[in-house]
Amino acid sequence: MTERELNRALLARQLLLERQELPIARAVERVAGLQTQYAPSAYVGLWTRLAPFERDALTRALERRSVIQGTLMRGTIHVVSRREYWLYAAGIRHAMRAWWLRAAKRTAAETERDAERLRTLLADGPRPAKELGDALRGGGPFWVELVRVPRSGTWERRRADLYALAEDWVGPCDATEEQGLEHLVRAYLRGFGPATAKEISSWAGVPVTPLAAAAGRLRLRAVEGGRLDLPRAPLPPGDTAAPVRFLPHWDANLLVHARRTQLLPERHRERVFHVRNPFSTGVVLVDGQAAGGWQHRDGRVELDLWERLPRAARREVDDEAERLRRFHA
Repeated sequence: MTERELNRALLARQLLLERQELPIARAVERVAGLQTQYAPSAYVGLWTRLAPFERDALTRALERRSVIQGTLMRGTIHVVSRREYWLYAAGIRHAMRAWWLRAAKRTAAETERDAERLRTLLADGPRPAKELGDALRGGGPFWVELVRVPRSGTWERRRADLYALAEDWVGPCDATEEQGLEHLVRAYLRGFGPATAKEISSWAGVPVTPLAAAAGRLRLRAVEGGRLDLPRAPLPPGDTAAPVRFLPHWDANLLVHARRTQLLPERHRERVFHVRNPFSTGVVLVDGQAAGGWQHRDGRVELDLWERLPRAARREVDDEAERLRRFHA
């Protein structure tokens, strides 16, 4: 497959070639979750993918628990469907705990004591982070599955600081590690494929070996370049037209696991991810590649275009920026 074909496959699977009419939970499943270190990112991410989409609809979905916000892939905050939450959590659990012990330089016994304190503190329901104190810092969310409870972590209240035990908010865990690992493979290919096991590992934060073993248990098709794919996943031609789209801060399509698609050309990577820019930036896609950044300030969408655009493309960028401004209003 050519780089452009891989790019169009990604755009199709991420609902970025044409806005879709889908329930929020279904859309979130299609794109393998939405990364939401910055709470508004999930809202902008759905706005750029769905038609119609109203801001309040996501808050209502979080409150009704059809979608769940929690610490998942690579230890970062994601919104996933309730139906798939435990599949993701079970798949990453072993890797998350092993990483936490290395990073915190603690023993499993020490961490489990803090985890038990955390479970006790949350036994009667959600509590704010400030009330959980050392128990939260020592035992979760990398050791105890926690979710962010709305309206914490929403457009209206962006600080995601109200926690609940996942088994209380979502329901008891109903997935095994083996099922979870297989789900990680399927979900990644569904949202980002075709891909190698190494790329799936980079996205999930799980070592390659168990993911490759999980892939071996699934019915997948081989694609040239050592990549795997789902049997009937979309593969548009490389010359498929790609409309202008605005991606939110920290959109997962911009991360290194998707480098093969050149959605974010390497010459622009430091404009988006740099130690001097820890907040990152929203990104403007033109013809399937990042061509500029955007920020919403003082009621306006400010553009920082990195390349000179053809006149028609610039009009399309300006029109989409105006739609995004109205979405923020």
